[in-house]
Amino acid sequence: MIRGPPQIVQKCPTGIVTVNRTNIVPRTHRHALQELQQLRRRDSFRLFSSDHRILKFCTSEEAFQPRLVAAAKLQEEAPPMLDTFPSFEVSLGLAHPLGVSEIESGINFAIFSQHASAVTLCIILPKSVHDGMIELALDPQKNRTGDIWHICIKELPQGGVLYGYRIDGPRNWHEGHRFDDSIILIDPYAKLIEGRRAFGDESNKMCRFFGTYDFNSLPFDWGENYKLPNIPEKDLVIYEMNVRAFTADETSSLDQDQRGSYLGLIEKIPHLLELGVNAVELLPVFEFDELELQRRPNPRDHMINTWGYSTINFFAPMSRYASCGGGPVRASWEFKEMVKALHGAGIEVILDVVYNHTNEADDENPYTTSFRGIDNKVYYMVDLNNNAQLLNFAGCGNTFNCNHPTVMELILESLRHWVTEYHVDGFRFDLASVLCRGTDGTPINAPPLVKAISKDSVLSRCKIIAEPWDCGGLYLVGKFPNWDRWAEWNGKYRDDIRRFIKGDAGMKGNFATRIAGSADLYRVNKRKPYHSVNFVIAHDGFTLYDLVSYNNKHNDANGEGGNDGCNDNFSWNCGIEAYAIPESKTFSNNFLPRIGAEDAKFAMSSRY
Repeated sequence: MIRGPPQIVQKCPTGIVTVNRTNIVPRTHRHALQELQQLRRRDSFRLFSSDHRILKFCTSEEAFQPRLVAAAKLQEEAPPMLDTFPSFEVSLGLAHPLGVSEIESGINFAIFSQHASAVTLCIILPKSVHDGMIELALDPQKNRTGDIWHICIKELPQGGVLYGYRIDGPRNWHEGHRFDDSIILIDPYAKLIEGRRAFGDESNKMCRFFGTYDFNSLPFDWGENYKLPNIPEKDLVIYEMNVRAFTADETSSLDQDQRGSYLGLIEKIPHLLELGVNAVELLPVFEFDELELQRRPNPRDHMINTWGYSTINFFAPMSRYASCGGGPVRASWEFKEMVKALHGAGIEVILDVVYNHTNEADDENPYTTSFRGIDNKVYYMVDLNNNAQLLNFAGCGNTFNCNHPTVMELILESLRHWVTEYHVDGFRFDLASVLCRGTDGTPINAPPLVKAISKDSVLSRCKIIAEPWDCGGLYLVGKFPNWDRWAEWNGKYRDDIRRFIKGDAGMKGNFATRIAGSADLYRVNKRKPYHSVNFVIAHDGFTLYDLVSYNNKHNDANGEGGNDGCNDNFSWNCGIEAYAIPESKTFSNNFLPRIGAEDAKFAMSSRY
């Protein structure tokens, strides 16, 4: 039963406007005429009852013909309603679990925002049901429990629905808030993300990303004889790779539909076995926008982010790594097929994860897609003594507030999700020293998140590897808080081996120490030599080719003016800076000449 007179609720860039038969009442401090003009430009209106039950739908062109504008009051004719719009029964819903869940009374939506004053759920139904967006304004008195906003919709389709949120709140920049309800935001707990379907499709560079869900598919069949490799840490031989770059080139000899995909990687498992590796470390596979640099004019707007160190969402697999442009549901299924095949070959799967920052950049040129607009003050470190500017310990414009209780739980839930849903074997934490900073950026000796990861029962079987430094100078090689579990990328091993091979004086002792297990770093408490992950080159800095070809950086093509990457690469040009390349053809460090696509790790000295 409908409890109250019908209302049309229209969401405008400046706020929510409630319209009835006789007036327009703006809920923001905009002029009524501006609200009306914005209202006319919108594509559609939604008809609700006072308890937010959707009644009908009508288009703006057909619905609103303004009669008059008065100084004190604006009057409108009641719009005719179309009978073709589906109606749903809406209830208050549950505060947990966060994200989207299927419960007895329907599809439940729950999102955290401590400082929000208004939350609107935006839904796009499958076109077979309806073509348009539905917006449901949540009642802060009824649809909020603590800091969780929630709503349940009965008879909503079990798949194919896109959703996001408009969120408004205090506009006090100096207090750390960045609310902007003109932007539709991605649910941090969305398990799947829908965006463009083709990787690098520049015709769709400005596409919007939405959360989506799939309650239609049957559970993935891991097989009766399936088992985890469970390789001891001391025996790991790790191959770092980018999923797409591994097979994207035609030299992979794969069908074009499979190149650069999770399924394409499966086809190259025999090659990995031939190399003798027993673990792959995948550069980021969380959803990211590879065309983020092309959304505005800048020195790097010619580039595509192929690495993925620019996370949009921490739960969803990168949808454009699906074969044939298959989208998020197919990407999820194919990722599991990849893990199953690798495990069947005795190869573990370690994910390179980026919890130190997100894609949302800085305050000067923000790319707001989720956390910034949901509750910036909670999700990011801000300097309240400096106009609440974002702190930047990750070198990418923002720093995720990892040790805030809400953010910490998000990260833990994300890690558990990848272990339980996708059966991954471990994680390498990018710029992990950020995880050792308090909410104000100050280093802390016993960071709650690092301890929680160490002690978590779901993560107990996983390899956990820290990149023990950040861009704020917190260098923790050999000193990363570890609870006798964390391994580390041993940056001192890399540097000492390079310097010894280059012929630097006085390096024999250091070389011997590194080869023998770096006892000076890891003979502490119950730490072992295998807690040192030894490497000479990786994706950061010079490639192996660069290491013996250049004394200095020449990454000229990426638009960063040589400011990217470390200047101390301990390289040697073997007598001449690279070889005699015409100036017009000088290679940048993101190009590996004469190296087959299967073995290229695309280890650039920039993240892009």
